[in-house]
Amino acid sequence: MRFTNPILPGFHPDPSICRVGEDYYLVTSSFEWFPGVPIFHSKDLVHWRQIGHVLDRASQLPLDGVRPSGGIYAPTLRHHNGLFYMITTLIDGLMESGNFIVTATDPAGPWSEPYWLPETEGFDPSLFFDDDGRAWVHGTRPARQQQYEGHTEIWLRELDLDGVKLVGEEHVLWDGAVKGAVWAEGPHIYKVDGRYHLLVSEGGTAHDHAISVARADHVTGPYTGSSRNPILTHRNLGRDHPIVGTGHGDLVQTPAGDWWMVLLAMRPYGGYHYNLGRETFLTRVHWEDGWPVAEPVRPEGEAPDLPACRWPAPPACDNFDTLRLLPQWNHLRTPREPYWTLTERPGFLRLRGRPESITERANPTLIARRQEHVHFAVHTAMEFVPEGRERAGLALVQNDDFHILLVMTASGLTVIRRENGVDHTLVQADVAPGRLWLGVEAHGQEYQMLYGIRPGEWRKLGEPVDGRVLSTTMAGGFIGAYIGVYLSGEGDPTGNVADFDWFEYLPLPEH
Repeated sequence: MRFTNPILPGFHPDPSICRVGEDYYLVTSSFEWFPGVPIFHSKDLVHWRQIGHVLDRASQLPLDGVRPSGGIYAPTLRHHNGLFYMITTLIDGLMESGNFIVTATDPAGPWSEPYWLPETEGFDPSLFFDDDGRAWVHGTRPARQQQYEGHTEIWLRELDLDGVKLVGEEHVLWDGAVKGAVWAEGPHIYKVDGRYHLLVSEGGTAHDHAISVARADHVTGPYTGSSRNPILTHRNLGRDHPIVGTGHGDLVQTPAGDWWMVLLAMRPYGGYHYNLGRETFLTRVHWEDGWPVAEPVRPEGEAPDLPACRWPAPPACDNFDTLRLLPQWNHLRTPREPYWTLTERPGFLRLRGRPESITERANPTLIARRQEHVHFAVHTAMEFVPEGRERAGLALVQNDDFHILLVMTASGLTVIRRENGVDHTLVQADVAPGRLWLGVEAHGQEYQMLYGIRPGEWRKLGEPVDGRVLSTTMAGGFIGAYIGVYLSGEGDPTGNVADFDWFEYLPLPEH
């Protein structure tokens, strides 16, 4: 059997994986989106299904006021003595910040409230459970003796599992393999053939990303780097390679003894642009002379030697006939009030208007899902009668300063492209309020806005919109594009509602 990369398309960065028997579980970063830390299940490392989120309660994840690309960084998932552990960092939280651990007996949840680790600093924490029963936390922080900007180091301390707190002496393990390497980060420790192997990413998370390895006879070091470092990078392949920025990997071993790596990488298109963000890829690893050797990350390859397990494909159309939102839907920052309902008008997703806008660092009335394909189409049916400054419809979001709106306003159906914090109204159509069909059809960086006033009669609204505004190349940060349904009073209080009958997301052929 062959498989296709990425194994998790769209914004799924910083993957971490663990195996329990014949089951594999994987988590990724979620930054300012809620719920946090999506968790996936697989039996063959190729086919994955989302089973929920680790951080699905406001008490676990206070994202209030978090900046774009702040929030949850680089979770690590591990299993020990019947308990799942997830450790991560909340960056720039106004209520809480720092490293914390949550636990669960079932990876689908519920997960515990956070155990904060106030004695730690930095980001990208990881866990290692040694075969002597001791547990260790290791992570990334600015180097104590800074030699250049971006100089970081990997630290390690023992974890008291009963009290869920750090104890004992601190150890500095590593600061990267390449001379002058920036952002040595994302560390993971593995014990293989009696030696401790430290896997570290370096070079930054863009084109120069790379993975290096060091090893030691004791978990506390000293660690010696491989002479073949970096063991994986695509920076030598040029910016026009179809897969770039390979890094932030985590290793897993199958029951048969084969090794694989999950990692992030990017697929540029429309020039050097990344609308999809950093995605999760899979590549084979073998061992030579006691060191791991990772194969280059390819668009497709021979699948792991495991029985194929294909999960039922989720429907392309969400008819909003469930009691809760499906797991692919996210909110921008932590929702503190229920601004949506699936039960007030059965068969519809009803959004309640509020003053907040996606131009603010707030929690607007927005429910969105990841863009997962270069070529895709989205359609929905909306019922909405605007008042005053209100707007409702579709939102394609990179962050508060970069997004595209297809919204019904008092002035008619409007397309707005926001770049560098400035709104540009591209086109308006005199369309009567009420029931309206909205759509977006994307072919590469051309995002064509669509609408209909009767079922099945789609019309183009203006020329295709330049989608590069949704790319991190223009917008900065670490996030991939989202698309969803939106309602805002644009600063004015409102009690209005917008009802969405269904929402469809379809991948489109390349040609």
